[in-house]
Amino acid sequence: MEISRESIFVSVIRSFCKAFFSVIGVVLAFFIASFIYALFSSPYEPQEKTEIVILPDLNDELEVRPYNSPVVLQINIHGVIGEPLKLDSSSIENILIDSNRGLLKDRVKAILLHFNTPGGTVVDGDNIYRMLKAYKEKYKLPIYGFVDGLCASGGMYISCAADKMYASPPSVVGSVGVIMGPFFNVVEGLNKLGVSSQTITQGLDKDMMSPFRPWKPDEDAALRSLMGFFYHRFIDLVVAARPRMDQEKLLNEYGANVFDGPGAMDRGYIDVADASYKSALAELMTAANIDPQHPYQIIELTPKFNFLGQISNSAATLLTGKIEHHFNFGEKRSSSIRDQFAYLYEPGVSTSP
Repeated sequence: MEISRESIFVSVIRSFCKAFFSVIGVVLAFFIASFIYALFSSPYEPQEKTEIVILPDLNDELEVRPYNSPVVLQINIHGVIGEPLKLDSSSIENILIDSNRGLLKDRVKAILLHFNTPGGTVVDGDNIYRMLKAYKEKYKLPIYGFVDGLCASGGMYISCAADKMYASPPSVVGSVGVIMGPFFNVVEGLNKLGVSSQTITQGLDKDMMSPFRPWKPDEDAALRSLMGFFYHRFIDLVVAARPRMDQEKLLNEYGANVFDGPGAMDRGYIDVADASYKSALAELMTAANIDPQHPYQIIELTPKFNFLGQISNSAATLLTGKIEHHFNFGEKRSSSIRDQFAYLYEPGVSTSP
């Protein structure tokens, strides 16, 4: 009797084919599932992108109240402003849109902004501020802010949409300023190593602030001009929103510094220092004519988990094979807002008007 022996090469080929076709099967199943999902999801029936989370009321109760009860919507401004899917323009827009749909239709009577942020991008901070202002004017409701930790730079910018600002005892407030960079120039170090580089561009100053060539005199003039525009817009908003703020002192004395709660209140950044969450919430409810003796609801709207979106992003990475590498020179900011103009508080990094 002869026993057929399979060569190692054939065995390896067989194993590779099995693994390859298994991966192809998974990818194919994903695209079929995506197609079916798209087929049965009508583009003319927009889906809610958030889900309701019940928060404790003034009595620390978490009961679901009748669906005609007034609602206070809490929006958390936590973390770096501009972080995709966490605290960017789209995430806040989804919250505001869903806050007047379905079970919440015509029920939201006030908004409490809960701050703990060092700020973030100029674009997202301005977008969120303008969306909140438009919402307040459209629905004629009060917006109050409560700081529990840090409300700096872009947080201060967004807080200009609030009618009143409160802060807990250990909170830190301020940092009205704009930052971009830092920029590094490595041309001398590369020259010592015998390394040179060339960038192909069209357009005057297209490679502005390139680290691979000597910088020209006043090369940053255009950036400083833009920064001045953003800075003075910031100043104007703060002074308009906080009547007790002295513009001259803000420009020439307070600058981009931060202050404790009492110091921030004395200077006009906030209205009430040493406040508690419940005291701010109670005063907001009074301003909104919500009687705490009758049923009411405190809620958050959090993003729904997009299963297909997560799989799609993972599949795209696998199919393209794209891997990003980042060099961190001690910067604490997220890569998603690096190289952008930012209303961002970063101790140890110079902030320029």
